[in-house]
Formats: sequence, C-alpha cells, structure tokens
Amino acid sequence: MSGGGGRGEVGVGGRGWRLVRHEGLWLASLVWWVARRRVGVPAGARALPYAGAQAAMLYGLAFVFVVETVGVSVLLRDEPGLHAVMLVVDVYTVLMVLGSQAAAVTRPHVVGADGVVLRDGARMAVRIPLERITSVRYDLRFGRSAREAGAADDGVLELAVGGQTSVTLELAEPIVAVRLLGRRETVRTVRFHADDARGAVRAVREAVREGMREGMADAAA
Repeated sequence: MSGGGGRGEVGVGGRGWRLVRHEGLWLASLVWWVARRRVGVPAGARALPYAGAQAAMLYGLAFVFVVETVGVSVLLRDEPGLHAVMLVVDVYTVLMVLGSQAAAVTRPHVVGADGVVLRDGARMAVRIPLERITSVRYDLRFGRSAREAGAADDGVLELAVGGQTSVTLELAEPIVAVRLLGRRETVRTVRFHADDARGAVRAVREAVREGMREGMADAAA
C-alpha cells in the first residue's frame, strides 16, 4: 500500500467488514498452518519469518485457556445450557489465540523484485517499493505501547512482535499504511521484527541493489 496521503478513518460499516475479513483470515490461517502453506510468497521471493518471538507467549496462553475450559466444564457439569455456551466461548478463545500465531507463521514478511511486503499477521500488510528505501539497518528496540503508537504522529510505523522490533527502514518518500480498522497513516520510517533480523537486513539490501542495477540497465537500453 503506497502513495501519498494523511490520516483517515473509514465508516462503521467499513470497520465491520474489516473485522469480518480479519476473522476469516485467521480462521483460514489455521488451515494453511496445518497444511504447512505460506500465503503471498511468490516464486523467487524470500520469506522473512517473524512469529518466533511471540510463539512461547501465545502457546502459553492457549494452554492456560485449555486448562480453564476443562475447569469450567467441571464446575458447570450440572448446568448443561450454560456449560454449552461457555464451552463455545472457551473453544473460540483457544482458536483465536492459535489463529493469531498461525496467521503470523503463514503470512511472513516478503522481499522480492516488486518490493518489500511487511505484515502483522492477518491484521495488516504494508507494501514498500524498493526504490523508496534509502537505508535498512539492524536496530533492536522495544516497541511503544499501543496507546503511544496510536497517539504518535511522527511518521513512524512499528510492527512489533513480542514487544520488540529489530529492523528499521528509512524511506525517501512516504507510504500510506492502513491499519486493521481502516485508519490511514503516512509514514517515512518503518520498524519491524524478523526472527533473523540481520539476515532480513541483508535480504533487503540485496533486493534494493538488484533493483537499482535493473533500473540502470533499463535506462541504458
């Protein structure tokens, strides 16, 4: 998603549709996860996984919810109606936690000839043309809180995983990032996490250099 523009909001109906779409994506991600498939990684492109930093936390949460489900089932064994309702809620919660991890595993960041695609699971994806990238560096940081990130208007987008980012991209021209509920942000600095952060830096640099070589060859032809 690129181009100029500023902050913007979508209507209530648009937000509802985005939430429904997000729901469908993480549910589908569970299927792709079991099938060991990755989404949106074309031939010749390089996938940059980032789900490792949150895996332990999400698996731990899923385990806690499973234990809670068993406990609630025992407590409500004499209340079949309420037991059925709580069972549905608890199972859905476990699936939602696993779906969040599945979306991150099956939708990695991607570096290819067309640019860099950075993802936040099923919540958002940002496409950055290679020609707009002026620098890329290893830069380990602990991410801002959701409140700080939402209040900031500094042209910085953070895609933190496990509360951290490890790679920073600086852009020659801004891009527009669209968040889950449709808020549009114009950014010139993007910070994201990759499990192999230094490998990600090398991959982006190589892609940028290759793009420059191809651009010079086309200009000379």
